[in-house]
Amino acid sequence: MTTNQLVEEIKKKKSFLCIGLDVDLNKIPEHLLKEEDPIFAFNKAIIDATHHLCVAYKPNTAFYEAYGLKGWKALEKTINYLNENHPEIFTIADAKRGDIGNTSTMYAKAFFEDLAFDSVTVAPYMGKDSVEPFLAFENKHTILLALTSNQGAFDFQTKTIEDKEVYKHVLETSKTWTNSENLMYVVGATKAEYLADIRNIIPNSFLLVPGVGAQGGNLQDVCKYGMNDSVGLLINSSRGIIYASKDADFAQAAAHKSEELQKEMAVILDAASL
Repeated sequence: MTTNQLVEEIKKKKSFLCIGLDVDLNKIPEHLLKEEDPIFAFNKAIIDATHHLCVAYKPNTAFYEAYGLKGWKALEKTINYLNENHPEIFTIADAKRGDIGNTSTMYAKAFFEDLAFDSVTVAPYMGKDSVEPFLAFENKHTILLALTSNQGAFDFQTKTIEDKEVYKHVLETSKTWTNSENLMYVVGATKAEYLADIRNIIPNSFLLVPGVGAQGGNLQDVCKYGMNDSVGLLINSSRGIIYASKDADFAQAAAHKSEELQKEMAVILDAASL
């Protein structure tokens, strides 16, 4: 999917909502545990109830890898279901990969070719030669961890080197890499006060923003400082949507929570004439 196609979908749905499909079998409704594939059954129900309200889905691969082969098969079935039934929706493999040379190429092949995701999250710590193999794939997007929403982000990302924070070094350096136009960036909603500086460095890039909802991020603040002329934001909510209910109405509850966010986003987009 191209960035222009993503922007058109955002304008069509009046939404820049991304739903995280982080499936924990200890949290899903008990009746689903009787299904042959409880993870896929849960995901399918969530997708069927919310696809008209969001523009992206983001499975965190750890929640599938934890269940071994069955979990990986559920991930494969989930992405196949999305690509076959909702090809207009942007898909993100939240895998946080990153390794040198051929290893990164193989990671990229796994998510871009075998599973046919539109994008994958990548850690920048190993530098240029760990990221450029992902960037080589046409019409695929590499979402670089820049400034994350967790408390540990302050351990390294905001430390100063040569009068500049590490995350700013990451942003500026990444712009010099081959095919850097295929980059998007993760910026946590709990770090909204940093967004103005981030936009000065990468004014045109899409930002994937987790942390709205359960982690306490504020949608209005993120949009105030992070939105650009092409929207440029994907706001992710996971637990706050998919676990809105543990009862038989879980999918309807997820749709209700999604609609609440979508309506807020529609107001913001209208106010910005987008």
